[in-house]
Amino acid sequence: MRPFWVHQVAEYLIGLALVAQGVQDPEPLVPALAGALVVVNAAVTRGPLGAFKWVGRGLHRWLDGGVLVALVTGAVQPWVPVAASGRLVMLIMLAPLGFLWFYTDWAERPARAARRTAQAGATGDSIGRVAGRAAGTAYSVARTRSRRRRGT
Repeated sequence: MRPFWVHQVAEYLIGLALVAQGVQDPEPLVPALAGALVVVNAAVTRGPLGAFKWVGRGLHRWLDGGVLVALVTGAVQPWVPVAASGRLVMLIMLAPLGFLWFYTDWAERPARAARRTAQAGATGDSIGRVAGRAAGTAYSVARTRSRRRRGT
């Protein structure tokens, strides 16, 4: 599984490539809108490279499916004129987007406070256990020596 930041970087690059293709076409509307949709989808997701962080990764997974359907629809629709090169690039970009979707780790990272607590919990517990045992052993040794001196 790929980390989520790789997914976001690839979505930004694919979106920018679609926008660049659209700008070069004689009829740029559909490829440029498709690229903008991919970039906005990456930007609104809670992830390391998200600009707005409005959408969780679970919902982003479903939105990616919607983006894939929108790209297919934009490439094959007959109503708005699209140059052949724009249609081809939109269809080609489905492959890396589908690959990304399939091989991405969608797990949300816990908040920083929760990560630190979890990390310190095991270390703090083990240190506390060791300190408690050392204090108990020291007390037992001191008590035994004290009794030997008194002769009891």
